[in-house]
Amino acid sequence: MNTLLFPVILAGGKGERFWPLSRKERPKQFLSLDGSSRSLLQATADRLLALGGSWDTLWVITSSQIAEGVRQQLPDLPVENLLIESEGRDTAAAVAWTSLEIKQRYGEDAVIGFFPADHWIADQKAFAHTLSAATQLAASTAAIVTLGIKPTFPSTGYGYIEQGEKIGSFNELPAYHVNRFTEKPDRETAETFLSTGRFSWNSGMFVFRAGVVLKELHTHAPEIIEPLEQHGPDIYPQLPKKSIDYALMEKTTLAYVLPVDFGWDDLGDWNAIERLLKTEDTPNVELATHIGLDTQGAIIYASNPEDVVVTIGLEDVVIVRDRNVTLVVKKDRTQEIKQILKILQSDSRFTDLL
Repeated sequence: MNTLLFPVILAGGKGERFWPLSRKERPKQFLSLDGSSRSLLQATADRLLALGGSWDTLWVITSSQIAEGVRQQLPDLPVENLLIESEGRDTAAAVAWTSLEIKQRYGEDAVIGFFPADHWIADQKAFAHTLSAATQLAASTAAIVTLGIKPTFPSTGYGYIEQGEKIGSFNELPAYHVNRFTEKPDRETAETFLSTGRFSWNSGMFVFRAGVVLKELHTHAPEIIEPLEQHGPDIYPQLPKKSIDYALMEKTTLAYVLPVDFGWDDLGDWNAIERLLKTEDTPNVELATHIGLDTQGAIIYASNPEDVVVTIGLEDVVIVRDRNVTLVVKKDRTQEIKQILKILQSDSRFTDLL
C-alpha cells in the first residue's frame, strides 16, 4: 500500500476581500496576516513539508499572473512541480490537470492531497496526524476523502458536510461516508446542522488516489477531464469554470469525511484577523501604529510602519492603510469589498489600485 502523500497547493486565488492589501500582483497567499515573517503560501508549504515529504513531492498550481511571485516565495520548489494555468478555470480544472500530471509521473496509485494556499492551521501536530489518517484511507479504499472541520458556531459563510455511516477508524480517527454537501446555509439551518452533531464545515482539503479521482471525473465531469487528456493544458481557456465541489464532490458516491479539529480558519476576509489575534485584554486588533480615543472592536492594519492611524469614537470597523489606499468599512460589511473592486475596474482612473 502506497502511503506516500503528494501534496498539492492550490495557489491561484485572488483574495479580493483582503483588498487593498491583496492586489493582482500581491494576492492574499503572498501576505503574512498573523504578524509572522512567513506568507500564507510559505506557511502552507512549511506545514506540508513537515509531513515527511520533500520539495520533490510537493506541487503547486497557480495562475500565470502570479507564477513569478510563487517562484520567488518558494525558490526550492522544482520547476517541473509548478503548474501554471494560462487562465483560471476554478478548482475542478486545477484538480484534473494536476492529477493527470502526477499519475503520469508516479502511477494511478499515487495518493494526492489538495490544500488551499491561504488557510490557517493552529495545531500542526494534529494536522499531520489527520493527514496520515486521510492518506491511509485513500490508499486502502476507492475513496475521495475530505477533511471536515468540527464547527464551533453556526456559520453561514461555510459549506457543510453531513456524515453518514461510519466505515471504520484510521490513525484512531473515525471516518464516515458522506451523506451530502450543502452550500452556505441560512442561520436557522446552520443552527439545526450543529444541533444534530452530524455536520462538519467543508475545509476544501481533499485526499485521494490519482486513478480514483480521474475515473470519477470521467463519470461526473467528462467536459473537463476529456479535453485535458486529449489536448493537454493548451485547452485550458476553453474548459468550463467549475469548482471541484460542484463538478465532482456533490455527485460522487465515493466521498468520505474525517471530522477533525486542529484549529482552522479559511481567512475569508479581514474579520479573520480578529479571530486569530484578538485577546481579551485589548480593545482592538492593531497591526499598525495606532492612536485611539474611545475606539473598540476595531481591526487596524498599515503596511508602512511609519504611517500612524488615529481614530476617535469608532466601534466595530476595519481600517486598512496600504500604499495609496485607505479602506474604512464596518466589520459586518467586509463582504462588500468585492463590489468596490467592480466599481474600480469600471473606471480607468483606478485600475492601478487593483
